[in-house]
Amino acid sequence: MEPEPAEFSLAALDHYRRVLEGCHARGLTPIVTFHHFVSPRWLLGAGGWEAPETAERFAAFCGRATEHLGDLIGLACTMNEPNLPDLLAVLGVAGGPREARAHFPMFAHAAAALGVDPSTIAPFQLTSSDEAFAVKLAAHRAGRDAITAVRGDLPVGWTLANTDYHATEGAEDVVADIRARINGRYLVESRDDDFVGVQTYNRTLLGPDGRPAPVPEGALLNSTGEEIYPWALESVIREAADIAGVPVYVTENGLSTDDDTQRVAFFDEAIGCVARCLADGIDVRGYVAWTLLDNFEWIFGYGPKFGLAAVDRTTFARTPKPSAAHLGGIARANGLA
Repeated sequence: MEPEPAEFSLAALDHYRRVLEGCHARGLTPIVTFHHFVSPRWLLGAGGWEAPETAERFAAFCGRATEHLGDLIGLACTMNEPNLPDLLAVLGVAGGPREARAHFPMFAHAAAALGVDPSTIAPFQLTSSDEAFAVKLAAHRAGRDAITAVRGDLPVGWTLANTDYHATEGAEDVVADIRARINGRYLVESRDDDFVGVQTYNRTLLGPDGRPAPVPEGALLNSTGEEIYPWALESVIREAADIAGVPVYVTENGLSTDDDTQRVAFFDEAIGCVARCLADGIDVRGYVAWTLLDNFEWIFGYGPKFGLAAVDRTTFARTPKPSAAHLGGIARANGLA
């Protein structure tokens, strides 16, 4: 949409307008995320998500996109999972401090292609520095203001990767600190927004060293070897409502499995969590399942199957799974049977 600084592609803007029109034609209200990990190459060459100028550049992008698309948007999210790098740092998959980036092939190769020093390469999803937190927060606020300047009635927030952190014996204080850094400080900054989106799939069990602990013996596992724990959603919703104090949307929740009966059971438990929160007066505005189609799951490729519909990668035929009908029944009834 912005292949060069302040130069916008009308063809790309029109493409997304057709997508939104297609949603409305099918009775769908679009929830639009303005930044979902992918940044222009020129932005990374100019310091990426650690450069203070990025906030102003992002706001200009949000404003221009809203001018072209805003009348078709039902809910606006400035950015997706700005706290994900902090979570990846806990899991041991982060980009690392500036001085270490030259030793990572990804950063070194990107820097060579852009003609900059590796220490300046700061992609959105792999930058857990204090500078990145400050820049993302400033960009979120500036982007929110730019969106509402064009369409003042459009609800704006952001979506957070808020896992339910559990402590093994002796890890209570460490886990409390991690929870505050990854979940809490972003929720505090959500207090002036119209809503906050929470995205969670399971719990994260941590040991005294702050690293992930082994999955409990006998636990039911998903297709990637993680514990199936739908009850994490209730904890995450309650934490968001308690700290942020704004309406909550569940903007991602689902299960990677090749056994669709597991997905059906997962939905029942997870939506039951939402129902308990609603019964206690928590303002939960909606639940969005991840995801419609078996898709490309970032570094995991086409392996994990989160979809309500299977996709034949040769013919591209889509086949709804029983879980799609099950979730549709819950939606039509506006609750569990």
